[in-house]
Amino acid sequence: MKKVLLTIVFTLTSFLLFAQTVTRYEVSFGNAVHHEAEVSITYTNLENKVLEIRMSRTSPGRYALHEFAKNVYGVKATDGDGNELEITRPDPRQWNVSGHNGTVIFEYTLFANRGDGTYSQVDETHAHLNMPATFAWARDYEHRPIEITFDIREDLNWKIATQLKPLSGTTYYARDLYYFLDSPVEIADFHERQESIDGQLIKMALHTPATDSEVDEYFGKVMAIVNVQKDIFGELPEFDYDEYVFLNCFMPNASGDGMEHRNSTIVTNSKPLDEPLGETSIGTISHEFVHVWNVERIRPASLEPFDFEEANMSGELWFAEGFTSYYTNLILARAGIRTEAEYVNGLSGGLNYVFNHPGRQYFSPVEMSYQAPFVDAARSVDPVNRENTFISYYTYGSVLGLALDLSLRNLNGNKNLDDFMKLVWREFGKTEVAYTNRDIEATLADYAGEEFAAGFFSKYIFDSQMPDYEHLFESVGVAFGKENPGKASLGTAISIENGVGTLRSNAIKGSPIYNAGISEADKILSIARTSLSQVNDVDEILADHKPGDEIEITFTRRGKQNTVNVELIEDPRFSTSIIGNSSNPDRSNWIKAN
Repeated sequence: MKKVLLTIVFTLTSFLLFAQTVTRYEVSFGNAVHHEAEVSITYTNLENKVLEIRMSRTSPGRYALHEFAKNVYGVKATDGDGNELEITRPDPRQWNVSGHNGTVIFEYTLFANRGDGTYSQVDETHAHLNMPATFAWARDYEHRPIEITFDIREDLNWKIATQLKPLSGTTYYARDLYYFLDSPVEIADFHERQESIDGQLIKMALHTPATDSEVDEYFGKVMAIVNVQKDIFGELPEFDYDEYVFLNCFMPNASGDGMEHRNSTIVTNSKPLDEPLGETSIGTISHEFVHVWNVERIRPASLEPFDFEEANMSGELWFAEGFTSYYTNLILARAGIRTEAEYVNGLSGGLNYVFNHPGRQYFSPVEMSYQAPFVDAARSVDPVNRENTFISYYTYGSVLGLALDLSLRNLNGNKNLDDFMKLVWREFGKTEVAYTNRDIEATLADYAGEEFAAGFFSKYIFDSQMPDYEHLFESVGVAFGKENPGKASLGTAISIENGVGTLRSNAIKGSPIYNAGISEADKILSIARTSLSQVNDVDEILADHKPGDEIEITFTRRGKQNTVNVELIEDPRFSTSIIGNSSNPDRSNWIKAN
């Protein structure tokens, strides 16, 4: 009976596939040496109207605009009889095709030479394809299934790795346009590894020079990360086609990046050819796999549906990206890839960035999340003041994830962030019901009480207050205090070149340099009456002073020399370290999750 039912299901599925009109793509790489791909798209059974063909402006996992149409040229369109069709351009990223007979074959050349999580790169080492950066698509036909055939370079021993469903040979299938655009492809002569967990395959395609033993060791760490994360959320998601694939490209011509997708991730690194594989981008691997749950399935309502034509703004990135970032390094410690001390010592970087950033007086974590379209690999030519106004929602959310975890552990009832995330997974991820900030607050109230949840969100999420980290860290045997007590500081970093000092960024608001009216364009000649031509670093001068001392700074601005008095402050940086050498059961429960 089971075999009969399976046969019926397969037959019905096959009938539905063939009953639907399929959009067919073909791509070839004959001119890979010059970074070109040739793309052909065949549309059939079209409505009797103008066919609107677009290139995306953004990509899943990105929030800013990228204008992929700029790399498309040599465009032409023909009908089913081979007749050339008229093409008009209503805007820079659209081609309108008219006069067709129900069939349109749309062809173009793509230039692609950036290998990362957003763009595409074609050369004789690989075809690294992020789909929105590579393939055009037609409005009104997004629901149609897609078949794509890759004309791979057999002379280069290329293979194909992707979350797309294989059909036959080098032809693959996507159920609709969204799944297609969310399915990156790595085509190269890569290493392959796989392991089964709970009946599903975890696969890795690794494009980099490495020995088999290096790849085995690396994949072992990848699987340790996967298993730790499975424990955090309680289970793996049900992957489409029962597979998840890491598409790892560590080549000198690639750019460092990581980008999550529903059943895969791209991780890239500009690793030199002769550099050992080691732990290349292992932190990115950890981060991106958390997204299997948090973002891909536990998904903000503000990103549903994802818009390929406009910037995607979300006020939940402090949670979606930030809490993912909190788990990134914690997972490395739990997987045995980092020591407990390495993990604890590394926490100070994010805390210093958020604690000492003047941006908190302008934006809450929710409002920082709204800034993503301006900062998420977005480019601008006009100067900005991010040093004073923007804190990355990755880091901001990460330190708040830390605070929530330790705060929960200080409540009665053996509470912790892992169990809260399991609850969020059951409520919003497994069911794939999109959430808002208020939904996360309500879920926290269910888990830890309304008073606790309301206090945390009102102070730290909707406002920009800072938790009491000193108390929270003390509860797990970690010291949190000034890194350099009594050390004098100017509050803004200064570089010295040829005896002249310049600010490394805009002056940091509230710092002695800022309050003295010194700007990034000024040329600093002396500090505390010591010429900068006599020192290599400003700290050599400040070592002879203490916080509260008033010193002179001489600088030039537009050819005029100025001297101002500056009151030094104490170095604001914090450090985190394990108290003493003894073990601490609360710290162990937190870091090792025993």
